[in-house]
Amino acid sequence: MNQIPAGEVYERIAKNVQGVIRGKPQLVRLAVAALLAEGHLLIEDVPGLGKTTLARCLARSIGGTWNRIQFTPDLLPGDITGVQVYHQKEERFEFHAGGIFANVVLADEINRGTPKTQSALLEVMAERTVTVDSVRREVPRPFLVIATQNPIELEGTYRLPEAQLDRFLMRLRVGYPDLDAEVMVIMSDCAGVNPDELSPVVDLPVLQAAVAQVRAAHVDRAICEYAATLAAATRQHVALRYGASPRGSIALVRAAQAVAATYNRAFVTPDDIKEVARPVLGHRLILTSDAELNQRRADDIVDEVLAATPAPRTSSTVS
Repeated sequence: MNQIPAGEVYERIAKNVQGVIRGKPQLVRLAVAALLAEGHLLIEDVPGLGKTTLARCLARSIGGTWNRIQFTPDLLPGDITGVQVYHQKEERFEFHAGGIFANVVLADEINRGTPKTQSALLEVMAERTVTVDSVRREVPRPFLVIATQNPIELEGTYRLPEAQLDRFLMRLRVGYPDLDAEVMVIMSDCAGVNPDELSPVVDLPVLQAAVAQVRAAHVDRAICEYAATLAAATRQHVALRYGASPRGSIALVRAAQAVAATYNRAFVTPDDIKEVARPVLGHRLILTSDAELNQRRADDIVDEVLAATPAPRTSSTVS
């Protein structure tokens, strides 16, 4: 079978998702780009805007296994990672895999889980392995965590720690639809359109090949310097206690490689970096107390850093 270009894989998944998620082409572009970069995705917004629906559509569009973990205060780490069960008659332990063992894992309302439960995701999101009773087990590849959270409801929720946030490649906000898009959403609901009825449009070998193509996209040294300069600038910003770590600059380039694929390019441009800067860097920044009191937003600070940092001129036209 001939290899399918990553750009075509993007088009297939995006078209499938947009059959349910109406009027949000840029949101879908970035969400699919996160999948192609094999990076974890955090979808955050107020209730009723389709966060879980978007996550379900992405999961359904990809061949392979997927699990949904509904985070609640009584969810235990073992429910996520799995547990060892002792069989007395056979005098042996048997491992029962948790919900994390799937190609795509939907962590719904992740901030309703306790910090102890949330910490069960730290290893697997960074290393694609799970350690239970000193035994390391690999999860299926590709492996993606798509998490949702409601940022305004505080009762019964726990703030995601910075170490957890840093493991998400992007944080996306859905936003309210315009009038035409909302009418289409209502009509789709009346017609019984259900994201669980979506069929996969790519299988695992095709997706893995597309991920490999994205990772192989050409990145000029000037682009790497631009990403590193942006990350370093956040560390010097007066409104921030902590800026983006080197993991943030790496994520910036990886996400830009995936966005380039959505435009059918095999090389990264400064505009690709700019397009992903907000969703990649915003959740990695920690504001000072004064900035929080003045209601500064991390995304606005990312815009300030972009405006103050000259973009490089690259001669890369690799295809």
